[in-house]
Amino acid sequence: MKNILLAFTLVIGFSAFSQGLTLGDTSPKPLKLEKGKIYQDGVQIPSYQVKKILATNFPSLKVYKQAQTKQTLGGALLGLGTALIVVDGAIGLFSDAKYPTAMTYGGLGMVAVSIPILSGRAKKVEDAVQSYNESLKNTSSTDFTINAVANQNGFGIQIHF
Repeated sequence: MKNILLAFTLVIGFSAFSQGLTLGDTSPKPLKLEKGKIYQDGVQIPSYQVKKILATNFPSLKVYKQAQTKQTLGGALLGLGTALIVVDGAIGLFSDAKYPTAMTYGGLGMVAVSIPILSGRAKKVEDAVQSYNESLKNTSSTDFTINAVANQNGFGIQIHF
């Protein structure tokens, strides 16, 4: 009975840590950028999936995140600047207050600053996709590196396949 229980435990333990069977082609596929949208195998993929795909290539992921930050910051400045201009225009139109005020000039400044921020975003996304696709071409299954690593926990060997 002990032998059967031991064999059963070992089989369950090995199957729990096995990688399992994968069917089909599991190799990474290149990304394609068309009109500001990213496609993989002809299907548009959302930004959260792009981040997951680019996670295998840290430099590409870093550039893509910079592009997302530029988009967020530039969009916020453009929207806030436009809102300030419109609100100040409405105040000047419907009341006896003088127009333009500092709110209009501040809004114009925000819009002017947002234009160069937003213009560099498309180039960064293009660079991230191109870098990722280049990394796919450079990988081979026989390539690996061995490094010695050390940190506060001790020494070790790092192997990249």
